[in-house]
Amino acid sequence: MTGALDGAVVAVTGGARGIGAAIADLAAAQGARVAVIDLTKPEQQTDAMALQADITNPAERSGAFSAIAAELGAVSVLVNNAGRNVYLDPVTMTDDDWDDFIAIDLKSSWACAKEVLPAMKQARAGAIVNVASLHSSLTTKGMFPYAAAKSGLVGLTRSLALEVAEFGIRVNAVSPGYVRTVQVDDYFASTPGIETEVLDVHPLGRIGVPAEIAQVVCFLASDAASYVTGANWAVDGGFGVRFSR
Repeated sequence: MTGALDGAVVAVTGGARGIGAAIADLAAAQGARVAVIDLTKPEQQTDAMALQADITNPAERSGAFSAIAAELGAVSVLVNNAGRNVYLDPVTMTDDDWDDFIAIDLKSSWACAKEVLPAMKQARAGAIVNVASLHSSLTTKGMFPYAAAKSGLVGLTRSLALEVAEFGIRVNAVSPGYVRTVQVDDYFASTPGIETEVLDVHPLGRIGVPAEIAQVVCFLASDAASYVTGANWAVDGGFGVRFSR
């Protein structure tokens, strides 16, 4: 039996844990040769090729993608999942704070795409999936400048999709809402009562798990989504369509 990603070479940034690790695991289960790029080693043993690199550093980034090509072949699917959250004040935030944050949450997605696009163009095929956030369309006080970066990532998705469509390359975004990750669990633990409040405003009555985001990412990466490009898929249990409590 063949898998949905049979024969694909999939690179996942930020793939050592959480959503990224779930994407890498599912892609491998679907037949892909997988590489994860992260600052840290994967938390669990996986079938993926693991590379420790800072994708905001041009030399480390290029070295990682060169190693993938040499070991697994040209990347045919790129998942830009690496990112971090920050809670900064728009007045006290420094220029360096801004540059460091945007470098990972927005610029790196373009920079990694730049690494893989030449081979994709030559093959006249490929898929890029950018992991954005519900904050690309809805946000809340205290999340500055996270929403700005994720909105930019969705804009990058649309514009890049138009630039490369003639080569048979598709570019899409996935915008998760609340997902059961270490960061979310830490947030719930640090704020008494907040988990109940969050669950109460979710139409499905629960938050997601990384494997559910991985399913959508791998679908968009596969030929099953061959007519989908420039899209931003919300995967948030209906949270983003709710008007109020």
